[in-house]
Amino acid sequence: MKTFWRGTAGTSAAKADRGSPSSGSTAKDGPVSPDIPRIAPLARLVDSERFQIFIAGVIIVNAVVIALSTYQSIEDAYGTLLAITNDVLYGIFLLELIIRIVSYMPRPWNFFRSGWNVFDFIVIGGVLIPAVRQQVTILRLLRLARIVRLMRFLPDARVLLLTVTRATPAVVSMAVLTILVIFVYAVIGWSLFGQELPNEWGDIGTAMLTLFILLTLENFPVYLHQAQEVSGIAPLYFLSFVLIAAFIIVNLLIGVIISAMDQARSEEAQRARKSDSEKLQVLVNRVQEVHDLLDEIQSELEESGRQPPDKREG
Repeated sequence: MKTFWRGTAGTSAAKADRGSPSSGSTAKDGPVSPDIPRIAPLARLVDSERFQIFIAGVIIVNAVVIALSTYQSIEDAYGTLLAITNDVLYGIFLLELIIRIVSYMPRPWNFFRSGWNVFDFIVIGGVLIPAVRQQVTILRLLRLARIVRLMRFLPDARVLLLTVTRATPAVVSMAVLTILVIFVYAVIGWSLFGQELPNEWGDIGTAMLTLFILLTLENFPVYLHQAQEVSGIAPLYFLSFVLIAAFIIVNLLIGVIISAMDQARSEEAQRARKSDSEKLQVLVNRVQEVHDLLDEIQSELEESGRQPPDKREG
């Protein structure tokens, strides 16, 4: 009896029965090891496209309910209906979570090896904690976080999220570099314009805030005109800052993000190719199972045909 299923590639029990290798799968909700056994029917259910479309629809309905509850007139007229609808939607989310956890039996802790699974468990299961249920603000945040779960069903959204994750270390480095450049220019600006323009350059904090606004080139002509009346080197100061900070650093940041996005798309494409190959392996394994079964039936028929007539009648 084949009861466990690895991702989309087959069952560990089938692997033991056939003695042939079977490949695993990276789960759609995150990177899960192909060696993790799962209960086949439940895994097929929760990972099926129809089920995921259904859950995505429930998430959208949940978002509509949250949006409607922000209108006081609608809340006064249909507050009870909205509350009941929210409870029904939460029941669906909770049932989905339970089925997915049970699908990892007999080792349900493997469910938490996926980051998306951990996120879903916190968002959905957190409501059941008594201390959390007493905090209205936390409950609202958890309800709002359910909408974020829609990203796991959208491939492009997953790519964007993976891009942010991949680009975070480089973005942090770029942020440190930007702050350093702003600090240096803020000290220079304070020494040049601080006394005459205290509202924009009166201290290091105000000067850094002014320069940070200048990164977007907001009111650049106004700041430049004011500074020109104070110092003759103001054009050189402002143009060099815009060239270094607003152009070079920002373009480097864009390059980092584009590079991270290319890497994320490459990983997503590799995952898709792996999933396709594993689905092909599933088909091959099933054909092999049918072939083995036919061989067994043929062997039994041949053995039955070689027996003496009196033994066959017995």
